Amino acid sequence: MANEKNNILEKIVSLAKRRGFVFQSSEIYGGINGCWDFGPLGVEMLNNIKQSWWKSMTFRKDIEGVDASILMHPKVWEASGHVANFSDPMVDCKDCKARFRVDTIEEEMCANKAFQGRKAIKCQQENKFTEPRTFNLMFKTFVGPVEDSSAVVYIRPETAQGIFTNFLNIQSSSRQKIPFGIAQVGKAFRNEINTKNFLFRTREFEQMEMQYFVKPGDDEKWFDYWKDERMNWFIDHGINQNKLQWRKHEKLAHYAKNAFDIEFEFPFGWGEIEGIHNRTDFDLSQHEEYSGKSLKYFDESTKEKFTPFVIETSAGASRSFMAFLCAAYEEELAPTADGKEDKRVVLKLHPKIAPIKIAVLPLVNRDGMDEKAKQISDELQKNYKTFYDDSGAIGRRYRRQDEIGTPFCVTIDSDTMKDDSVTIRERDSMKQTRISSDKISNYLFNAGL
Repeated sequence: MANEKNNILEKIVSLAKRRGFVFQSSEIYGGINGCWDFGPLGVEMLNNIKQSWWKSMTFRKDIEGVDASILMHPKVWEASGHVANFSDPMVDCKDCKARFRVDTIEEEMCANKAFQGRKAIKCQQENKFTEPRTFNLMFKTFVGPVEDSSAVVYIRPETAQGIFTNFLNIQSSSRQKIPFGIAQVGKAFRNEINTKNFLFRTREFEQMEMQYFVKPGDDEKWFDYWKDERMNWFIDHGINQNKLQWRKHEKLAHYAKNAFDIEFEFPFGWGEIEGIHNRTDFDLSQHEEYSGKSLKYFDESTKEKFTPFVIETSAGASRSFMAFLCAAYEEELAPTADGKEDKRVVLKLHPKIAPIKIAVLPLVNRDGMDEKAKQISDELQKNYKTFYDDSGAIGRRYRRQDEIGTPFCVTIDSDTMKDDSVTIRERDSMKQTRISSDKISNYLFNAGL
């Protein structure tokens, strides 16, 4: 069963490269571990995920947006606890020289090819590991011409701190009253020792985070509210509920009062795709102490002054991308034009996040069909990401679109030239519907595009 699931992941990774979703970074130089480039289809799908998240978060009256700088004052990371606490205890294997995180040894496999399939915990039991050493996960760089300790800055390992340091700026400029939230999508960087499982653990990634500021005492109510909202977002975007689960944190982070992860069942097993945390008033209190500036909120209705509690929702954009890709991937038998069956690889992506919304296909390149198809494609392109394909048999063109998750195909044939009707083929059911060409936009709108 494990080999079968690993095989599925290999197929997904292969499809991602072949069809232009994801490439290994710097591949022509042998690549760099833990870094990936999103290709033409990948960047469209990633943008669709981020835009849908952004709309769900900010197209409401109680959440504002921000885009904070990646480089921040070094004291930010002292106040947040990252300088002192953002580290992993690591061990090295004396035999194969591989490095492992102490807290994940039970999940890791031995890197020695002579012991293929052997668990790393076995190596630990045989005293093959060095003593644990602390390894800080933040990348450092320097600001200014001199590379000394006074010029050190950190490349942010999370986006949340840019929200906390801007709390009063955003509250006062937007005139928001508590409870309200601040949302951000942005890059973060972690010097992970063991990058693995494609996009699941990488050194450079994007986060989709929202910090919701509430009155102390109301925090549990809002914690439960955001748990429901965030789980429903994944379900509403096409992930089967059976593939999702909650995991409660038994050991809480130093800032947390309560914490749950939304986990998705990847081919390699269950893995976190979003965390919902009750961060209490830790962050604002810490930044107030280290900066010497008050970050308290004044409630005009009650005349109270207090430090808000924070409910955090933190999703990985690239991890969500991978979860949607894995959830959508299917292999099934489908009928061919000659009445037989063949294997169909299809990405059953939700139309909102599919990279290409509609493909326009002339049956043949003659009798005016190609000109009519280009006309329809140009018109649809104004509102939808559209792909024009006139190469090969129509069945093969359908299969190509199935493999990249295109929800609908419009086919122009000889009847189009007589009565201006077209065939719309739906990806999942393969059902074909005949409609007038001037009704295509209405059809797509009613289908959720």
